[in-house]
Amino acid sequence: MAKITERTLLEKGSPKTRKLHQIKTLNLSRMGLMSQDLPVPLLSKLRGLEQLDLSGNMLQELPKGLSLPCLKRLDCSSNDMEDVTTLEALSSLEELLLEDNLYLTVNDEHKVMFLLPKLRMYNGKDISSTANRIRYISSEILKRRVIGLWEKDFSLPDPLTAQSLSAVEKKFVNAACLQVKYGPSSLNDYTKWRVEMIAKEYLKLLTDSVKEGEDGTPETPVKDSETVLSPSKRKHCDIGANAETESPRKRRTKNNAAAIEARPWKSRRLASANTAVASPRKSTRVQSTAQKSNSSLCSPRTIVMNVGAAPEPSPRKSNRLQNAPQKTVNATASPRKAPGTPASKGAKDQPANQQSKHTTTPKMTESRTPRKTIKYEVPQEPASLQPLHVLQCHSKENSPEDFSTQLWACAFEPIQDSSDASGWVWTVATCGGESVCVIDCESGHVLKKYKVPGEEFFTLAWTTLLMSRERGCARSCSILAAGGKRGMVKLIHPRVNLAYGEFRASRRAIAILRFSPHHPSFLFTGAYDNKIVMWDIGGLDRDYNFKTSQLLVLEAGSTPLHLCLPPSSPDTHLISGCGDGLYSFDIQLSKNTQKRSEEMEIVFPVYKKKDKNDYRTIDGLSFLTDDIVASKSHMQGSIYLWSWSSTRASQQGKKKVVSAVILAELQWSGTDVPYLSLNTCPGFGYVVCGDENGKLWTYHITDLVRSNFKSGKPVAATEVLEWPSLVRRGVGPVEGPTINSVAMDPKLHYLVALSDKNMVVVWKRETE
Repeated sequence: MAKITERTLLEKGSPKTRKLHQIKTLNLSRMGLMSQDLPVPLLSKLRGLEQLDLSGNMLQELPKGLSLPCLKRLDCSSNDMEDVTTLEALSSLEELLLEDNLYLTVNDEHKVMFLLPKLRMYNGKDISSTANRIRYISSEILKRRVIGLWEKDFSLPDPLTAQSLSAVEKKFVNAACLQVKYGPSSLNDYTKWRVEMIAKEYLKLLTDSVKEGEDGTPETPVKDSETVLSPSKRKHCDIGANAETESPRKRRTKNNAAAIEARPWKSRRLASANTAVASPRKSTRVQSTAQKSNSSLCSPRTIVMNVGAAPEPSPRKSNRLQNAPQKTVNATASPRKAPGTPASKGAKDQPANQQSKHTTTPKMTESRTPRKTIKYEVPQEPASLQPLHVLQCHSKENSPEDFSTQLWACAFEPIQDSSDASGWVWTVATCGGESVCVIDCESGHVLKKYKVPGEEFFTLAWTTLLMSRERGCARSCSILAAGGKRGMVKLIHPRVNLAYGEFRASRRAIAILRFSPHHPSFLFTGAYDNKIVMWDIGGLDRDYNFKTSQLLVLEAGSTPLHLCLPPSSPDTHLISGCGDGLYSFDIQLSKNTQKRSEEMEIVFPVYKKKDKNDYRTIDGLSFLTDDIVASKSHMQGSIYLWSWSSTRASQQGKKKVVSAVILAELQWSGTDVPYLSLNTCPGFGYVVCGDENGKLWTYHITDLVRSNFKSGKPVAATEVLEWPSLVRRGVGPVEGPTINSVAMDPKLHYLVALSDKNMVVVWKRETE
């Protein structure tokens, strides 16, 4: 890319002149420029510039501090623009072109119209009427609602100190962002952005007036300050279509009656449901679907659900176990989807373009030397977790009465080391029924939602792929894969709200997906045809073309329910928890055989119990460290911690069956409900597993706990988190549901639990 110098500007500017301030038109298009390549001090000398063409570059935003007081027309089309807020400095702009910027959404369009008071033309269209409505009418409505919230729930602290003002400000801005809604859900990001701005301006106005009138009584409190949502101390949360959260520290001011107008918009928390329709995960798993969760969750112990009708009885998971032997008389239906059930025909979403170029497949060779061990500094104090949000975002037909859709899998979006245009902070993906949702854990907002009528999603997984750009450049994108009863893998780029492709992984339902940590395009799929297949889904070009190729087929004796790649050898081994046991597979691509059976079966002490139960269904599996594995069997009543390296070392010759080297046994629920998946947080030393009563059993495995492993005594749970006290309006308390799945972010800021009653519960770690 060319360096921008004064000579460059004089050559590309017109009329031809020797003075920068006399240039009226400047063309800097197709120069491969990035944001950091625009020299602000030099460009700010173009005081008379009226037209600027920056199209066809790689700009992510205009640099801050750029001053072009006479600029009337700006062309930034065909760039990589992600942030439009820096355009605010160009207050004289009348025409703006932002076409072909993949990462800009309708929310950014609204921001531009608000920030640029003279803007009349946007992407070649006259937007005067729309812009005026956004600047005046919509803003006025939002102001009234923000002020109404303040007058209803907040007041000036006494005594008035900087610390108390800051605390009130933080709570007010957070509450406003959560509760003030206006317009369609597609504009949530813009609405939240404006509400935060309005709330801060209002607080500053109040604070300034208080400071000015020394002998006057302040009408309302707080000063301006920035804040991020954190309603972890609220008492009540309505989970209903028109739910409204009550703040525990709610101070009613004189105008308490001036309540905020009822909003027709469904807040995504538990109340309003997001669009989704039921879909059978297994005849027994309940069919329901996703909805827009409306009610904002409040947190602690009491949450009120205002949903008019009584919940439909939801089939328990005892009926789910399909491939796994049914051990109790009560267990009936099959778990995820009866293996005998033929997979549905492929959904007609966005088919993958099979003509796209395929990236070369890296070879995985056996490492003779073990990989470097990752050493985690596990905190010695256990986490203090409090419920933050309860969402009902997978409801069938958006019905707030849907308490039967089963939710099956959740995973946090990986945080990239480099700047990832597709990443958010603390986002988790959940699936169940016909929909996949991407949720912001801090605010409880459903950021994106993907729905396939007739599908039932059982599993999902994140990866980071490179998207090729012009001039040989590439950028990383967080990609989400989801699969279910149809046997199709859907590929989604949530950041741009695009489901860009799909491919058929099996003729039967897909039970589990897992990406390789070292080869991001390598995807393992486990299906009800008892096969695990390794795919290479390649990279992406600018038009989202991709191509899949099958690399390896592993024959499992039963349905694969969980897949793990050992951190010390992710290129050579894969461990699968199946319906009839735990198996290790050799996945080295350097070997010629493309179809393989298990390398060995790992057996556990619980198998030796002499009763009518079959304990071979492994329904929980995850690595706690590079070597320690947490796993459990259906109806085991405990969780094993065992050593992967020691277990492998005990294999002699071609011995096919090897006993796991047990390090410890964690006490857990004695439930007979299958498919209650556990998860681990290596960075915090945590193992978590839900039970059939909505409780979360947490285990903090510190160095001290490990030193007692040899004692042979069962390890008790560090803490059992109780189900939040939810109340359905007109119905009564909601009993704790079965917790199907849990997920934690790497630093345990958040813990997410999915239930069999269409509820996503977000817990937050208190850091104070």
